[in-house]
Amino acid sequence: MIKMRRDDEIYDIEGGWFRARWHFSFDEYRDPENDSFGAMRVFNDDRLMPGAIWPLHPHQDIEGLTYVVEGTFGHQDNVGGAYGPLPAGSVQRMTLGSGALHSEQNASKDEPMRFIQVWILPDTANLKPQIEQGVFTKEDRTNRLLHVMGPDGNGIVKVHQDASLYVACLEPGTEVKHEIGEGRGVYAYLIEGAGTFDAEDVTTGDAAKVIDQRELKIRARQQSEFVLVDVPMQFEPVGIWRGRI
Repeated sequence: MIKMRRDDEIYDIEGGWFRARWHFSFDEYRDPENDSFGAMRVFNDDRLMPGAIWPLHPHQDIEGLTYVVEGTFGHQDNVGGAYGPLPAGSVQRMTLGSGALHSEQNASKDEPMRFIQVWILPDTANLKPQIEQGVFTKEDRTNRLLHVMGPDGNGIVKVHQDASLYVACLEPGTEVKHEIGEGRGVYAYLIEGAGTFDAEDVTTGDAAKVIDQRELKIRARQQSEFVLVDVPMQFEPVGIWRGRI
């Protein structure tokens, strides 16, 4: 079953030095119909103006996953210091288990920066805060769903939950398939381009919740970029999220 979320249905906020599209309840945005999706709590498409810095802010018991769409991503926190800068195509996981401050930054003074940030609720409470990063080229993700984050590590960035993140750049006419395990769901987002999710036409900014089916077919009609998050739909919340999901 696919439930489409069209571009004009996604919450859009303009803050001067940033613009954000919040797919699930976040900060001032509250949407009971889109409060979380399985073990995924947040999916944000963020843009920062040149030189912009999101001030240091605290989180706890979150796996913060970042995919750099364009520009140069910078990061700072109070446990490991500064990381990056990361080019487009890179990913970062920050484990905010027992609590930490962190800051997302545009590392360029001249160019805008765009990144997808996903919050995954971890399988263990109070993990030690830490960072892991990976750099992938456009060729790595061209005409394939590239697995960049997952629970096993093994050449990709590890997530402390049975959850995975995939990215793809597809040329026109290219189709990829993602198998969906029992009890799992997929959140697919078309960052840019046009194509189909199964039989559903999609254009830039469209997203879909996919549950109760064995696979999802993604096809590009134009040059397109996608991100896909695969999560367990039933899980036991831990730490500060216990009893709240």
